[in-house]
Amino acid sequence: MTYFHARLIEGDFDAVVERTRAALQKHGFGVLTEIDVQATLKAKIGEDFRPYRILGACNPVMAHEALLMEPHVGVMLPCNVVVQQTERGVEVFAVDPASSMSAIENPALLGHARTVGKYLRSAVDEV
Repeated sequence: MTYFHARLIEGDFDAVVERTRAALQKHGFGVLTEIDVQATLKAKIGEDFRPYRILGACNPVMAHEALLMEPHVGVMLPCNVVVQQTERGVEVFAVDPASSMSAIENPALLGHARTVGKYLRSAVDEV
């Protein structure tokens, strides 16, 4: 089991970020946080880095259900979706929630995480 699902896309980085947001929204996810890693590394430590954006995606209904199943699961929320520039194109990848949630001994939560993962994979595949 891999801990992420990825797709390589040809196109403009910023356009792919917007397409990723739209695909997430189509599957019930909002973007709660956005980290521009390139800008942050430049500002904080003076290092140049490739375009790299981390989107903290959350499906509020599914997050609520997970929190009811496991009160400490919030340490693993939101689900990260990353857009990065590579030499071959723009890569979009999302965490596999079941991979990280398998550390919690709660079969109901693991099943729920698999469902969330299906939605995230669908969103990535549609970008």
